[in-house]
Amino acid sequence: MKKNITAVFALIVSLLFSLPTLAEEENAAQFSYFTLEPEITTNFITEGRKLGFINVRVDLMVDDPSLIQMLEYHQPLIRDTIIEVLSQENEVRVKSLSGRESIRKACLDKVNEMLLAETNQKVIADLLFTKYLYQ
Repeated sequence: MKKNITAVFALIVSLLFSLPTLAEEENAAQFSYFTLEPEITTNFITEGRKLGFINVRVDLMVDDPSLIQMLEYHQPLIRDTIIEVLSQENEVRVKSLSGRESIRKACLDKVNEMLLAETNQKVIADLLFTKYLYQ
């Protein structure tokens, strides 16, 4: 009998502590992703006569699924902004991990600036390189 009462008490306590967690999950942002198609290929600055090429697949993260349609509409401007950032980078930054991260952040900042000017709102929560190749 004591085991049953202890088990019921433990169940009630665990349910009480899990209810706030469930409420927080319902109020959490609904992130969605939009992949720019096709992948972006452009050149970057190198030393000497050899051309450097970079190929990236870019996923844009938004915190409201209704913003995906806006990203589809502005996709040409977003692609142009990312190409502009990538083509101004030098070989050292493109090939290093820390440089890759700073390039990602620069792309995120520039795309958000451009979308803010176009739509009067911050649209993108994050920008991810899901493919990053250079030659």
